[in-house]
Amino acid sequence: MDISDRHNLPTKAGIIHLLSDRTINRIAAGEVVERPASAVKEIVENAIDAGATRIDVVMRDGGRELIQVKDDGCGMTKDELVLAVERHATSKLTDEDLVNIGSLGFRGEALASIGAVSRLSVASRADGADEAWSVSVEGGNKSAVKPTAHAEGTLIEVRDLFYATPARLKFLKTTRTEYGQASDIMKRLAMAHPMIAFTLGDGDRTTFRAPAAGDLVGDARLERLGAILGREFRENALEIDAEREGMRLTGFAGLPTLNRGNAQQQYLFVNGRPVRDKLLNGAVRGAYQDYLARDRHPSLALFLDVPAAFVDVNVHPAKAEVRFKDAGLVRGMIVSALRHALADAGHRASTTVASAALGAMQPRSGNTMPWSRSTEGRPTLPQGFADIANQIYAPDEPHPQMGFGEGEQMGFEARGDMAAPSARNVDEAVAPLNTEAVNYPLGAARGQVHATYIVSQTTDGLVIVDQHAAHERLVYERMKKQIAATGVARQALLLPEVVELEESPAARLIARTEELASLGLIVEPFGEGAVMVREVPAMLGKVDIKGLVRDLADELTELDEALSLKEKLEEVCGTMACHGSVRAGRILTVDEMNALLREMEATPHSGQCNHGRPTYVELKLSDIERLFGRR
Repeated sequence: MDISDRHNLPTKAGIIHLLSDRTINRIAAGEVVERPASAVKEIVENAIDAGATRIDVVMRDGGRELIQVKDDGCGMTKDELVLAVERHATSKLTDEDLVNIGSLGFRGEALASIGAVSRLSVASRADGADEAWSVSVEGGNKSAVKPTAHAEGTLIEVRDLFYATPARLKFLKTTRTEYGQASDIMKRLAMAHPMIAFTLGDGDRTTFRAPAAGDLVGDARLERLGAILGREFRENALEIDAEREGMRLTGFAGLPTLNRGNAQQQYLFVNGRPVRDKLLNGAVRGAYQDYLARDRHPSLALFLDVPAAFVDVNVHPAKAEVRFKDAGLVRGMIVSALRHALADAGHRASTTVASAALGAMQPRSGNTMPWSRSTEGRPTLPQGFADIANQIYAPDEPHPQMGFGEGEQMGFEARGDMAAPSARNVDEAVAPLNTEAVNYPLGAARGQVHATYIVSQTTDGLVIVDQHAAHERLVYERMKKQIAATGVARQALLLPEVVELEESPAARLIARTEELASLGLIVEPFGEGAVMVREVPAMLGKVDIKGLVRDLADELTELDEALSLKEKLEEVCGTMACHGSVRAGRILTVDEMNALLREMEATPHSGQCNHGRPTYVELKLSDIERLFGRR
């Protein structure tokens, strides 16, 4: 070997030796205190374990300058305070038991790790004690415990975080980002503990406030969730409550029509501990996949209580992840509980649908109506409206185009022999009121608008139904029912249809021939990049076979291989139902409209189509009256 090559060899590490306590603490701090929000989490969890009923947090400069946490918990004695800032000193474990963890914090590293990289001070007074004590740790160097003035509870201040490890400071984000991370942690802990009051501020203002929910009317947990996730969630949440093999799942999940473009409003708590777990994401997708498009996500907060031995909370330094003894059992329980709640919701849609519609129907302000003023100051209609008026009103009678002055009477009647300007006659466009059907939840059909929307009248308002979206859900539910009972009835094509595809999509379809057959669709290979369709589900009626097969091929491309067979079948069912439903643009008779409304009322989940969009909008008469200033 050339001498010059030796310089490229790794340097010898040297003699093995023990690290100093200061270095050990800094290494531990790297695991436990990743960023300011991590310190907030550790300290607030300690306050919760201490029985606090109020916890106030202040962060300056995103936590770099100051993190202050004040609580009214049980506090610490002088001797306990000495141990609190030592490594691996804790009050959370008994008999060296690392299995039955009944608290949020238990490692005994938090304060020692934080003190190793900051200027930490702790002041505390135990319940019933006559005096308070304080201790400080600066870059790992501990001071002596000394008396101080402090009320019952504990005050912890973390100043100049990471001053002792400047390299770590370079990895912190903006003040706003770091503060936002801590805010998210506070909200998660507040969801799990509604009986505790929480605040978070930046020293100048309070940005998050969650009063204790114990004195509020109704479910304390739902009130707390509503305060954090919003009024819309509270109004459209379904209660979850299920038990299985010693586990209990509670919480609230939003209706499918209350959905988002990401999964950020999905929360899981295990024994009161906020956790992030891929198991939740998969279970939620499995439960909602009947009701939502794959790129839409529901809002929910689920609280799982399990025996301590059933879950390992010691798999992550920051306790952000857990490991279940039987993950399949937990997933099955979550899916089952969510699906039962969604089934019990019936055809209910979220109130946000009506709110959005009312928001779009704001009354016009100013002179924005579609008429103008003539040179004489009289109102005149645009020519298109004038032409319609000339059709309806007799030539010798005044009409809006002519205008009328102050004190004049309009004094005209519609000519009975003239048809209203419409694609259909008036009798076809407006149905007579069925006084009995008005009492149904979705009311009595009164007409069809743009051959797409059914308008019905209820006892206290009106309902607008998207006929395609509604029928799509009905066909889908029928298909699922048939599959569960006897299988889908098939209808043979008089002439088999050949559908040309690319080679890969065609191969995916052929690989699923047995599954498709169970849904009533018989396909066979027909050379490279083509399939032949011989039979289709009878309930679909006349259907665009080529469009259906191509959509199915695309759907199978998108399907995750991890999905179960049942979930895959339901995905395919949704695509087939879309092709077999009443299309927009089809004119319906009054009887057909009312039949659709009655079937919706009797069909679970008919409040949303298979993609999570609402099938109907209900507007209360009181809301409509407010739009027109009647209230």
